[in-house]
Amino acid sequence: MHEIAARYRNVGGGFTERVVAVPLERWDDPAPCEGWVARDVVAHLVEWIPAFFYGQWGLEAPTFPSAAEDPVAAWWTFHDAVQSLLDDPELVVQERDLPMGRMTFADAFAMIALSDVLVHTWDLARATGQDETLDAHEVHALAQGISDEAAAAMQASGHYGPRVPVPADASEQDQVLAFMGRQP
Repeated sequence: MHEIAARYRNVGGGFTERVVAVPLERWDDPAPCEGWVARDVVAHLVEWIPAFFYGQWGLEAPTFPSAAEDPVAAWWTFHDAVQSLLDDPELVVQERDLPMGRMTFADAFAMIALSDVLVHTWDLARATGQDETLDAHEVHALAQGISDEAAAAMQASGHYGPRVPVPADASEQDQVLAFMGRQP
């Protein structure tokens, strides 16, 4: 098993735990991402990740249930499909020229999707009153990339809010969340 497949199994599993624990009446509760509700967090992941990865690698994407109508079914379908891609030993090493440069499927997934699923785990947990604790190993890996230059690039992408100030002794999780524009 490729390392990224194992890491996603863990991170995706954490998101799955939060998804299946959301009470039906909480799917429309506000999420930390401005203008989003809990179901929008799921919709975001099940829409952009397949659009990017299936498109870049010329793969036929499965039909995903609507996250607006059934976020649990949408997530399960997505999660299983993505895990099967990452478990494919031939696919994970295939390279493509991407906006971030030439990289393998696994490296691209690790760079942009793994961290997105991780941080949105916190968003979903926060929106629905669940445990907000993220995987410490993955948080540590993200924390290693925190810099003023990275923050400026992320902000310029339009995908993240401005970096939120936190105390110097804040936990790594709080530092990562603040770096990505969240108020821990």
